Amino acid sequence: MKSTLRTVRLQLTEPLRISRSTMAARDAVWLTVEHDGQRGHGEAVSSVYYGLDAPELERQLHACGRWLTGFPDPETALDALRDEPGRPGAAPGAARSSGPGAAPGAARSSGPGAAPGVMAAVESALLDLAGRRAGLPVHRLLGSAAARPSAATARTIGITRPDRAAAQAAALVRAGFSVLKVKAGTPDPADDLARVRAVRAAAPGARLLLDPNGAWGFATARHLLPQYADLGVEAVEQPVPPGTPDELARLAEASPLPVIADEDAADLADAARLAGRVHGINVKLAKCGGAGAALRIAELVEGTGTALMLGCLTASTLGIAPAVHLVDRARWVDLDGHLLLADDPWTGIGGADGTVTAPAGSGLGVRLRAAGAEA
Repeated sequence: MKSTLRTVRLQLTEPLRISRSTMAARDAVWLTVEHDGQRGHGEAVSSVYYGLDAPELERQLHACGRWLTGFPDPETALDALRDEPGRPGAAPGAARSSGPGAAPGAARSSGPGAAPGVMAAVESALLDLAGRRAGLPVHRLLGSAAARPSAATARTIGITRPDRAAAQAAALVRAGFSVLKVKAGTPDPADDLARVRAVRAAAPGARLLLDPNGAWGFATARHLLPQYADLGVEAVEQPVPPGTPDELARLAEASPLPVIADEDAADLADAARLAGRVHGINVKLAKCGGAGAALRIAELVEGTGTALMLGCLTASTLGIAPAVHLVDRARWVDLDGHLLLADDPWTGIGGADGTVTAPAGSGLGVRLRAAGAEA
């Protein structure tokens, strides 16, 4: 097998503000793996939080490409990703804060393997290629019995003025969205409450999720959550700073609405620590290492009272597609990263009407929008 890389810039339609940063664009590196005249594709995106810029992604993907040359076909390489923990595909823990005082993106040791987002891209390319070779969609390779997994996806509303948030919410509902995720975590909690009240008034029938991205202290969260429950918020993601999973679990125990771990739930070990102690775990392929790792987490939490949420980083359709093939496993789906882009280079999973659907074709089922374009 041989591989090639292409780096592109993904521009957002408008800057997205969350509690810790504002993002207007990010880089994506596309990996193409070729074997016997067929190609499979995957995408890794840059992230300040995870300490990955485009040159680092390119370096790691080049190394993975060299690793892939040792396999006779994509199926054998996929087996190695699942079965050999010492390989680059071991889906090591994401580089992230390891405690309350650590800087965002501070790396936790991950052994010899590449970053989880890189390995997710490698696995995506291999699954895409293996699916094309078998004439099967990726969700069938991953064990789904669904003809075409489909789910309502949340659409994110960033930190903005209440009137603007209300206008966005009303427009999204008109477009077909039934789930809205509102970002929170401004210095003044009253600002967040005003934004959520405005969204609720503009979209009275929508399911609301709240995401402070770890901006609240324990006491603040305990004080605020009943007020959000009164506004009909369905669940809250990572209300307290990452690096304090026991505190997150303690908050969940007394919370009037479900608490979902995100930044504190990067990998299988984190999921094991929190299973049965929080109401949900936000599984992002870029932080756990890919679809295979996500399925291991889903199996681990099954029957514990902890439900699965599928989330994403801002990425193109190519980067979001592998998770869409898993949506039938999740209680909450937040796969709108491609919908935030000014010009998504890929197409195939929908979402503009509030629903993402796994394509029926073989492999990932996505394609470049530009006719004749090469990844």
